[in-house]
Amino acid sequence: MVYRKGELSKAMMDRDWPHQVALPASSCTGGGYVTIRLFCEPLSLCPRTHSFRRDDADMIVFCFAERGIDPKLRPKWPRARR
Repeated sequence: MVYRKGELSKAMMDRDWPHQVALPASSCTGGGYVTIRLFCEPLSLCPRTHSFRRDDADMIVFCFAERGIDPKLRPKWPRARR
């Protein structure tokens, strides 16, 4: 494996930006990526992303230093009718 001076490694990203969101790569192409990136910029977004593949789908991981929403304050989903 080759390391480049000054480049963020995945381990550094996991340590300094522990809150991570994986999105399908298909939603992050072209203008979609730019829109997501501009929306997330003020939310302590890591300058680099990484990716992985699961169940024949490519995923892009956006990492954040701070948790954006406290789970206790998050709006609840309406209950499903039975």
